[in-house]
Amino acid sequence: MLNENIKKIRQSKGLSQEELAIKLNVVRQTVSKWERGLSVPDSEMLVSISDILDTPISTLLGETITENSQKDLKVISEKLEVITLELARQKAMRRNILHWIFLVLSMVIVAIFIIILMAGSPYLNWDYSDPETAVAGTILHGFEFVFVRIAPFAFCGFVCGAVMTLKRRK
Repeated sequence: MLNENIKKIRQSKGLSQEELAIKLNVVRQTVSKWERGLSVPDSEMLVSISDILDTPISTLLGETITENSQKDLKVISEKLEVITLELARQKAMRRNILHWIFLVLSMVIVAIFIIILMAGSPYLNWDYSDPETAVAGTILHGFEFVFVRIAPFAFCGFVCGAVMTLKRRK
């Protein structure tokens, strides 16, 4: 029983006989003898084996360790399915948020364009002899100049982003 338990637990931890032997400061043949039932580790060595394999001594000395049962695998697969569904839901939510951000930014650009067209650049008729008026007019003209040149590219980018983040129906 002890020999079978040492072997199964060692294998389940992904350790070779050589790796376990190195951790226990013994030769590989000693581990092999324990696993074949030709010898038994002393009490101190049993404590070391228990620590390295992260398994209680009672488990090492107790019943035969069985492989993962189908029930355990089913529980794990159900948990993985729940996690996968939650991740998919979060991804869809982020995609939806990005879609609406792109749509709103596209609408803001169109609204600013309409406002600029309706206003008709009133600052062009201002009296620029007053320094404060000159600064305000220059700032407005600079904004309009830059906006009219950059906005079409930004609008195209936002529309493309909105289309790319659109939820596809299956």
